[in-house]
Amino acid sequence: MAGYVELYRLGKTYPTRRGPAVIVQEFNLNMEEGEFVSLIGHSGCGKSTVLSMIAGLTPISEGSVIVARREIEGAGPDRGVVFQAPCLLPWMTAEENVLLGVSQVQPQLSYGERRAVARKYLALVDLEHAAELRPASLSQGMRQRVGIARALALTPNMLLLDEPLGMLDSLTKLELQDVLCRILEQDRRTTLMVTHDIDEALYLSDRIVMMTSGPAATVGEIVEVPFPRPRRRQDVLEHPEYYAIRERLIDFLENHHTTQTAAAL
Repeated sequence: MAGYVELYRLGKTYPTRRGPAVIVQEFNLNMEEGEFVSLIGHSGCGKSTVLSMIAGLTPISEGSVIVARREIEGAGPDRGVVFQAPCLLPWMTAEENVLLGVSQVQPQLSYGERRAVARKYLALVDLEHAAELRPASLSQGMRQRVGIARALALTPNMLLLDEPLGMLDSLTKLELQDVLCRILEQDRRTTLMVTHDIDEALYLSDRIVMMTSGPAATVGEIVEVPFPRPRRRQDVLEHPEYYAIRERLIDFLENHHTTQTAAAL
């Protein structure tokens, strides 16, 4: 069945001296508008490659990507991307970094109107008080909030998160998970997130896609996450299905790690 986002037989192959290196193959996934899907799997299985192809940053070898029912051709502001490191311009303030995206997608607005939009998205990530600060004066967690605000300010059809909380300490990570959960429940932006953190995926996602180990990685299993929204962390942890689903995810990853290790011997 067609979806708002369609990944159809998506594949990535690189030429090498020993012949083609198939990283991802036959990757099929449909997403509904407003759905949050997490992509998990072992390091090197191709999770970030899939996300990068959707973003238009990595050329697609096979298959196609449709976002908002339109086949993509290269990168574009219709897909907002947040990486592990937010890549802010150090000579600009937090507001100016967000303003860059606003100016790209809404050039018809006056400067004052664009500033108001930038401030709106900084407020959404609880950073309105830091609008005039430059990245060097911000903590790692605050910088990542600016990156999230900048991506959302594009008002993209799809948000792509590549381990956005992976470099943060545990407490900051939990705080940002709560911020993301709150924002995306209000905004219902169609979102794909790459993560290694099973608990993070369970807390934030509507579905979790488990990738097989590479090479030639693909969709292994897809798990529906039944926790109702809006979500509170404690309610999720106390849900009767939480630990059963968590165990299923761990078993899949352990089994594929064993298979990958055996194949390498």
